[in-house]
Amino acid sequence: MKAINLAFSPCPNDTFIFDAMVHNKIDTEGLEFNFTMADVEVLNRRAMDGNIDMCKVSYHAFLYLKRNYDMLDSGSAVGFGNGPLIISKKKYTVEDLETLSIAIPGEYTTANLLLKIIAPLARKKKVLVFHQIEEAVSNGEVDAGVIIHENRFTYEKKGLRKVADLGEYWENRMHSPVPLGGIIVKKSFGHEVIRKINRIMNRSVVFALQNPGSVMAFVRENAQEMDEEVMKKHIGLYVNDFTVDLGEEGKKAVQKLFEAAKDCID
Repeated sequence: MKAINLAFSPCPNDTFIFDAMVHNKIDTEGLEFNFTMADVEVLNRRAMDGNIDMCKVSYHAFLYLKRNYDMLDSGSAVGFGNGPLIISKKKYTVEDLETLSIAIPGEYTTANLLLKIIAPLARKKKVLVFHQIEEAVSNGEVDAGVIIHENRFTYEKKGLRKVADLGEYWENRMHSPVPLGGIIVKKSFGHEVIRKINRIMNRSVVFALQNPGSVMAFVRENAQEMDEEVMKKHIGLYVNDFTVDLGEEGKKAVQKLFEAAKDCID
């Protein structure tokens, strides 16, 4: 079988869970994975172009990809207390959002979907790469921004304030964890190969959790000079039991997200 083209982000939670798989630290059952890295929205759009075999994508994007891709049970970023935050420099409320200019980390990110759910009339959006959003809010380029990943640990140090916690809003409304992103594989591989890939993904996640010292060099190498403490907090927040296996609770959370999306997707 040809090598599988895999794409994921350079964020610590992704490099943490994929290291063992791409560096042959586990049994890959005869499969080889050639990987590239990119920003989450770039990954979403690459999957939509159909030119990648296996990819980390936002659950929002998966709504548009279900015809050609399956979601693995292992590898997802789903959980409590880890949802996107809306931040600003000035003091605003959720009710103000419909009149504000808001930076988002991508049209097909789950962060943008959650924003649509909480503030459906917010239309003045500007798409930026996620790590540019804090600066855009700080310099007045936009009134507010939706931050993801490690920025939730850094925005207060830059004098910014929280307008709303989109994850907290979701959890209180739906009584379930927030499904942020997961790993998809082309359906054309067939059930047998997809099940094999899922086993390998699970094995890679478990290896990382049991042997964090073995995978951290790869994490640091791609963490864009991130502070070590922030790096570890990032992994601790986004890699959990749901990453090992979605289970029934995780799958129900995903279904709830898809049901909520029906009312607000353009």
